[in-house]
Amino acid sequence: MADKSIEVYGANWCGDCIRAKAALNKYGVDFIWHDIETEEGAAEKAVEISGQKHIPVVTFADNTFMVEPSATQIKSKLETLGILQ
Repeated sequence: MADKSIEVYGANWCGDCIRAKAALNKYGVDFIWHDIETEEGAAEKAVEISGQKHIPVVTFADNTFMVEPSATQIKSKLETLGILQ
């Protein structure tokens, strides 16, 4: 399933980011990855969204976001959005 309205702001060295990306991949959900270390403005955008410097920041189509979500939290949100049954 594809939902390009999901975006993830993080870094490749970040364990929580790796887990968030793995969860989205496990559920077959496409997302846009923003590497805060290589993409200009991505780090600032992540802070602007969440108000903090923790990553990953995962944004959803309903204008909500999660910071450092667990795989279980991601799954629950995808179910709420109707992306997962």
